[in-house]
Amino acid sequence: MSQAALPLKQRGWGQTMRRDAWWVQPLAVFLGLAAFLVYANFRVFEGAHYYSGHSERNAATNYLTPFYSPLLFDVPGVRPSGHAWWSEKPALLAWLPGWVSPAALILIFPAGFRFTCYYYRGAYYKAFWADPPSCAVGEPRKGYRGENSLPLILQNVHRYFLLFAVLFLFILSYDVWHALWFKDGAGGYRFGVGLGTLILATNVVLLTGYTFGCHSMRHLMGGGRDCVTKAPLGHGFYECVSCLNRRHMLWAWLSLFSVAFSDVYVRMLAAGVWADWRIF
Repeated sequence: MSQAALPLKQRGWGQTMRRDAWWVQPLAVFLGLAAFLVYANFRVFEGAHYYSGHSERNAATNYLTPFYSPLLFDVPGVRPSGHAWWSEKPALLAWLPGWVSPAALILIFPAGFRFTCYYYRGAYYKAFWADPPSCAVGEPRKGYRGENSLPLILQNVHRYFLLFAVLFLFILSYDVWHALWFKDGAGGYRFGVGLGTLILATNVVLLTGYTFGCHSMRHLMGGGRDCVTKAPLGHGFYECVSCLNRRHMLWAWLSLFSVAFSDVYVRMLAAGVWADWRIF
């Protein structure tokens, strides 16, 4: 039987034979990530309203926003929060301009973990770079470079950002412990639970599900082997992490929303706009 080679036809940007609303998902991802990036940058450079106890209306509360945790130093001109490593900017960082907030010094680590995440790569490649905008849809470039050259080869640092992400889980868990103690007005603290406590605790749970469902975490728990079945203990850990990895996209979006909402909640308390609901 004779055979004929048929050349593939290069589709133009956005050209496709698909009849479904393929553009809905990349558009939703674009709007969601863009909104978070705009808000996160605003908060990083705002340099205020990061501790709920700064407000007279919520003076008894002890909530620190995850955007500023760990708090390296209190912003000048703001009442001490009791959470800062240094009460003021240390001499080591004196060279930094005044607009660099403590959040700007630590958010590079959780941001780097998300930016290099395997799920987020595919999401923002489609939504922001149209690479491609969706399956079987033409993209605005003819060549494919992949992640084997600069700058995208730097995405491989994801496995190292994972270590910092795990460390941040312990730090945020410690913040939840602090959120269980309310000022009693006599200079001491009493155990209690407020709505902010539950919000911060939920945030840690969702971040844990996202972090421990990470593809790099699964590889690490499997012992770094290509064939995990040859290592029974590593295979057990691999399967455990895989339970979270199957819903990695869901964990990614829920944890992103929880981080943003936790910050909004603490910010509104610190600004005195909202009052925390004390459960007991």
